[in-house]
Amino acid sequence: MRLRDWQRACLHQAEAQYRQGQRHFLCLATPGAGKTHFAATLAATLLEADLVDLVIGFAPSVIVADDIQAALAAQTGARFDGRLGARGLTLTYQSMLTQPKSFWSLFQTERVFAIFDEIHHCAGQELADANAWGAPLIANLQEQAAYTLALTGTPWRSDQRPIALARYGTGSVTCDYRYGLDRAIADGVCRVPQLTLIDNDTIRVQRDGHTAHFDGLKALVDSDACRYEDILRSEALITYSLRQATRKLDNLRRHDPRAGGLVVASSVDHAQQIAGILLREFGVQAAVATYQERDPLTTIRQFKDSETPWIVSVGMISEGTNVPRLRVCCHLTRVKTELYFRQVLGRILRANGIRREKAYFYMPAEPTLVEYAERLIEDIPGNPPVIRDRLPAQVTVRARDTAVSSSTDQGADLPEVTVDLDASGYESRTSAPSNLSVAYDTCVHWSTRFHSQILAIHGLSHS
Repeated sequence: MRLRDWQRACLHQAEAQYRQGQRHFLCLATPGAGKTHFAATLAATLLEADLVDLVIGFAPSVIVADDIQAALAAQTGARFDGRLGARGLTLTYQSMLTQPKSFWSLFQTERVFAIFDEIHHCAGQELADANAWGAPLIANLQEQAAYTLALTGTPWRSDQRPIALARYGTGSVTCDYRYGLDRAIADGVCRVPQLTLIDNDTIRVQRDGHTAHFDGLKALVDSDACRYEDILRSEALITYSLRQATRKLDNLRRHDPRAGGLVVASSVDHAQQIAGILLREFGVQAAVATYQERDPLTTIRQFKDSETPWIVSVGMISEGTNVPRLRVCCHLTRVKTELYFRQVLGRILRANGIRREKAYFYMPAEPTLVEYAERLIEDIPGNPPVIRDRLPAQVTVRARDTAVSSSTDQGADLPEVTVDLDASGYESRTSAPSNLSVAYDTCVHWSTRFHSQILAIHGLSHS
């Protein structure tokens, strides 16, 4: 596989810095940019130059560690399974906790090149402030490894602790090489993300004989009238989100039959609920990957090589998992950190060599997620401010503990306003939302008019 321009430039810079005596190199590359292929090529370069004896890779999950092992083998023609005659091995960060002393002694007796994928999982500048995964790096690798390569697409931690092996200046991490989303889109390495925020104009919550009115998800979440997880379990929200996403994926699959979609759920039972709605409402038999399934890693690998349209997952397809055919994602998880938001989005950004190809991301207009979305758009120069367009409410639907009622039929022609933030302003279109129902512990009424706002990259028209 030929190196991309950024991979070649980063490789030359890393090799030069290693030869000048700098042992640690931190590469920030946007999710989906091709960090694994770059790391494997750099490892092959160091082995060929006889600068190292062994290569050991570390990753947050088994499936990512396996991908690194396969990439190393492809680039070098050697084995990396840790057996006699191998040139190294790959491990998960968790497995570091059970490695014997004989393993760590390799870093003292051999010239080891250590690769750390998604290094932000490892925290600490010294043992006193290290987390469980950072401590072994600091104690056994920081001074012992011949060279290290730390990779990340999100160089921060939600708990604000320092990242292991990283250098800091004025409060932020110092990266030896940066390859951001703006460059990746311009180079055709990553797809253009189009983020759709799903909201509802009129929500009523009844509790203890009192009724509260909310003009959107922001007001509802800010009020603490119900948990965000309860909102995500609403069949109304799930069905509407999936309707928009399946329409988009169906359209994409007319031209690319292997295009796939990902739904990120909050829990195992939530994933089963979503898979059930996909089957019942849209006739789609989705793959499901959760820790309770018999063999979720095999499910993910089979999905990667198949033409199955949808996969529903809980935390198993987030960072580092390489499924290039994913084009559409529904973010329905209760996890609301910016790190996780960007990692999930990264699953659909990996381009297939087509410039200006789009990726489609659907999510509730929860205020924290909206902030992340707007910040993401701002990362790409030339984007206008976010515009929100709302519709008036007419009809409400009763909650689980009361009868479901609506004056709107399943196929009613109610408008969905979409806003495309391109240079020419915005435009709207119409489509028919589903008959809505909702399930909360308290009595909640929704308007039948969900609507969505699209955040798009500057200069691109809506499609």
